[in-house]
Amino acid sequence: MRPLRPLRVPVMLLAVATAGAVTIPVGVAAADSEDPSAGTCGVVDSDWQVSSRVEPHRTELFDTYGNSGTGWTGGDSTYSVRLPGGRTAWMFSDTFLGPVEPDLTRPIETPFLNNSFVIQKGDSLTTVTGGTADEPDSLVPPAEPNTWNWLGAGIATPRSFDIMFLQFGTFGPGMWDFEWQANKLVRFDPWTYEVRDVVPMPSEAGVQWASWIERAGRYTYIYGVDDQGASKYMHLARVRGSDLTKPWEYWTGDGWSDEETDSAPIMPGVANEYSVTSFKDGYLLVTQDTNELFSTNIVGYVSCTPWGPFTPVGTLYQTPETGGNIITYNAHEHPEQRRGNKLIVTYNVNSLDSAELYDDVTIYRPRFVEVELSKG
Repeated sequence: MRPLRPLRVPVMLLAVATAGAVTIPVGVAAADSEDPSAGTCGVVDSDWQVSSRVEPHRTELFDTYGNSGTGWTGGDSTYSVRLPGGRTAWMFSDTFLGPVEPDLTRPIETPFLNNSFVIQKGDSLTTVTGGTADEPDSLVPPAEPNTWNWLGAGIATPRSFDIMFLQFGTFGPGMWDFEWQANKLVRFDPWTYEVRDVVPMPSEAGVQWASWIERAGRYTYIYGVDDQGASKYMHLARVRGSDLTKPWEYWTGDGWSDEETDSAPIMPGVANEYSVTSFKDGYLLVTQDTNELFSTNIVGYVSCTPWGPFTPVGTLYQTPETGGNIITYNAHEHPEQRRGNKLIVTYNVNSLDSAELYDDVTIYRPRFVEVELSKG
């Protein structure tokens, strides 16, 4: 079985990690009058106070469903998109399916996929995969030998359900001999979840353009990460409207360019998966702190523009599971679940010893946290 995706995280971080405070951005952008929230804004000027707790309803909902062994029993990435008809698509990369034994262990032959959906309507959850009931497969299986696809952020349009995917592949026989290869856009039917199209996307700059997608004003912003192992840097692109197949522009540090290789790093310390969402009169960044090796800290930043500069809010939550073989990673918000200043944030949990994931099905699942921001 291919190693679970999160296991690549510690390997890439075996280089000396930068400790201490985040370095706030490479250059401060001038305001762009075409974009929302240009200039100054109250969200940056406010003194935000943070309170957080485990969110009980979604935690119980997914634990009960996963323990039943009737479909999805665990996964990571945990993006979500609101779809028509009162549905929410929860999108997972590496995924375990059932069955589950009464003692909450997994059989060693448990199906393992690289991407899947769990569709929520009310309190009902349904697993969506590719393949057949007898032989399930990833929704987007590999197009070439020794490759696979992990999903990223998505967006619903009036006619389509679009998700950015990352193609990875092997370059040698070793357990850790795999790497990112290309970005692609996969367009799903929003009702049947069938794949309509797979579109190659910009991949020349070494940026994995799948961290977050945010519609704001006349633009859709696509956030990515330049993953250098011990250091990970935020990058930003945009398109007019919501069609991600239209020409992209890339943030250069002081403007926009139509050349992907002109894309400039905005800030270090983000995870491979994070969120930048519209918040009040500005933007809120939620990410695991990757300035620290195996960090327990989920941190927040605010900005007046989608490209920063990002001002620290502080620690939003500390993950209690971290320790021993257990790691936590890739926290982000789910803005469609937000109620006022109360945010729903998820993070992923995994073990560096994959045998533990068979001994205890409850490890490899998202954790749901309610974070409330209030002005001091």
